[in-house]
Amino acid sequence: MDAVRQSLPFFGYSDAYALPIIIRCEANLYLAQFAFMKLLPAKFIIEQALAQGTLTHGMKVLETSSGTFALGLAVVCRERGFQLEIFTDPVMDKGLENRLTSLGAEVSIITEKAREGGYQRSRLDALHARMTQLGQSCFWPRQYETPDNPVAYKLFADQISGMLGADVTLVGSVGSGGSTCGTIERLRQKAPGARLIGVDTFNSVIFGQQDGERKLRGLGNSLVPKNVKHELYDEVHLISAPLAFAATRTLHERHAVFAGPTSGASYIVGRWRARQFPRETVVVICPDEGHRYVETAYDHEWLRQNGCLNEGALLDTPSSEEHPSTALPPWNRYLWKRKSREAVLSLLEEV
Repeated sequence: MDAVRQSLPFFGYSDAYALPIIIRCEANLYLAQFAFMKLLPAKFIIEQALAQGTLTHGMKVLETSSGTFALGLAVVCRERGFQLEIFTDPVMDKGLENRLTSLGAEVSIITEKAREGGYQRSRLDALHARMTQLGQSCFWPRQYETPDNPVAYKLFADQISGMLGADVTLVGSVGSGGSTCGTIERLRQKAPGARLIGVDTFNSVIFGQQDGERKLRGLGNSLVPKNVKHELYDEVHLISAPLAFAATRTLHERHAVFAGPTSGASYIVGRWRARQFPRETVVVICPDEGHRYVETAYDHEWLRQNGCLNEGALLDTPSSEEHPSTALPPWNRYLWKRKSREAVLSLLEEV
């Protein structure tokens, strides 16, 4: 028995949970339900860095994150024996912080917003200061700009094309840009006509809104990440927090899919698309499960106190504005048509 055990390959948590399960919700609507999606790029980025020698044992991994990319790094760093320090802000929930620290990560909470770029800029500034202190003995995965982030989703794209074919309509939330852009680039190698719908929230700068407070987390940004390749998107939908929370609960009630609000936001867009275009195969990316949101999106009293209950009626159809920068809640659809961000923003002068 000991000889058999020694011959078995190492198989960690990150291997078991890197890819999603595919769930059929309606005739042409499928959900790709991840345990937590950011484990896939975290695992790939660390493995590539080890292979290339940019990360060696004894170095400390540093990253800025308020969500599950931090958790993905914590899992992989724990498996691989690396120290990890995460720079985040007060929006990180206590449950996630506790999970990170239990995996051995050091969590630095930045409490002051930068005048431009908000918490994301101040987190980056703190990370850069720490890198200066550590010198060559640290590694920064750079989730928002490393090409290894989108490339990591090759495995996911191949999973979709193997099960459903590559000519699909992919619907997913946009934060770093890695999942939607990386997956569609791989799918379009086989099916150039595959469609991409990005889901963002109001007060996110990614698709042209002015930066502002966002109750819906896990998507959107106060900076425009380099990994968001705007020319890949056919449509962009903006979803409000109350609507996303309502859709999250509907997803659970109707399909028993226990997911987070970014999944709910993408689900309502994907459901609308599937019904509008019944000949398309629509695949919705659900980035994480709902455990972190039991006391928020799934809690009636929290929703009421945060003004997200009465305003969270589930809608069936988006409105359409002439430009994404002028779009208003709760749900707006814009035909992006694979243009650059600069090209779309320049159209505002013509509106």
